[in-house]
Amino acid sequence: MQVWKEYQEQHKDRFLNELLDLLRIPSVSARSEHKEDMRKCAEAVRSSLLQAGADKAELHETAGHPIVYGERITDPSKPTVLVYGHYDVQPADPLNLWHSGPFEPVIKDGKIYARGACDDKGQFYMHVKALETMVQTNTLPTNIKFLIEGEEEVGSPNLANFVKANKELLKADVILISDTAMISMDTPSIDIGVRGLSYIEVEVTGPNRDLHSGVYGGAVANPITILAKMIASLHDENNHITIPGFYDDVVEATEAERKLMAEAPFNEQEYKDDLGVKTLWGEKGFTTNERTGIRPTLELNGIWGGYTGEGAKTVLPSKAFAKISCRLVPNQQSDKITKLLIDHLNKIAPDYITIKAELHHGGEPYMTPIDSDGYKAAARAIEATFGKSPIPVRGGGSIPICALFEKELGLKIVFMGFGLDSDNLHSPNEKYDLANYYKGIETIPYFHKFFAEK
Repeated sequence: MQVWKEYQEQHKDRFLNELLDLLRIPSVSARSEHKEDMRKCAEAVRSSLLQAGADKAELHETAGHPIVYGERITDPSKPTVLVYGHYDVQPADPLNLWHSGPFEPVIKDGKIYARGACDDKGQFYMHVKALETMVQTNTLPTNIKFLIEGEEEVGSPNLANFVKANKELLKADVILISDTAMISMDTPSIDIGVRGLSYIEVEVTGPNRDLHSGVYGGAVANPITILAKMIASLHDENNHITIPGFYDDVVEATEAERKLMAEAPFNEQEYKDDLGVKTLWGEKGFTTNERTGIRPTLELNGIWGGYTGEGAKTVLPSKAFAKISCRLVPNQQSDKITKLLIDHLNKIAPDYITIKAELHHGGEPYMTPIDSDGYKAAARAIEATFGKSPIPVRGGGSIPICALFEKELGLKIVFMGFGLDSDNLHSPNEKYDLANYYKGIETIPYFHKFFAEK
């Protein structure tokens, strides 16, 4: 549709500047000091939807941060697409590793550097600008609804209640999500699944107070040492997770699926060079792409205790802490894995420490069928703008609300992400290529066109 391309080219600078304004808002849902920033960002999203042509856009209050809902209803007889995204972002720590301010977006070498540039402000905003494109060119072939939440990065604790209470409001024919990645601009792909998540925090206590490490060292167990040993025992020499029952429900990928995954281009040396590592690590018997897509994992996300300030303090700490996450694959259940993990940690804890472990949040794995109308429309849309068919792949990340959406709304989900695995999600110097941002805005209208023709 030439009219789309012409409109987008005419307004591309404004499309970019609007995104940069959104990125300047430090909408960190995990930090209470950003509560007002969260509301400011929600209001900005609501305004952007109205300016793009939504019939209505409103904030729905929750026990946490507000949910933004918007819609453009062209004709009730036409199919309806529900777009999901999130305006909250991860904490920017460690700040000293950023090349520029995380909430002071800069453009360098054709990339936007800022927290949330890709995850997920840059990606959901593509849909806002796609809506504007279709409204302003009088070519919108579907009804569009938007559900943009502010708690995805903390496990969406209040989304389930909202969805259950607003099924009629959210009634649609498909859910479209751009919170995933593709292989590259040269090799477009579509995620056909995301992994589930179990995220816990562990507290280990030894003595009833911090001790002088000279007076008491060697006589009292150090909680940091004990916790480190416990965590190290969670993988064996083949990097296989040692928790009894952890793999019991895993649905093994078929040889045909593994063969299909192997068709995706992968240069191991480039992968290592990009990450600055000499050797890759992972479960024996699986390729890198398989380890990050079809296999469950257990990772240590943070560990701390004792004195970590400037200079030296010879202390034997009273406590040590860790955050641990498990990524789950189809048929694994987050509550079951959480229980297995916590029970195992309690079992292996020696009697010279006490342990407390609790769940932060979790979510279920999700797979989308490649024979669905939504997937076919997405594949046709990408082929229309990239000039080649996308490869179906499994994503390594988690979007905890996917299983909830299907259960409560009875809808299939299509993942049409335009980010890259190398975009430093959740890390310092998060980035998003301008080319990907604009390509997403170009491609999304085709999804609506092809889905309306199903």
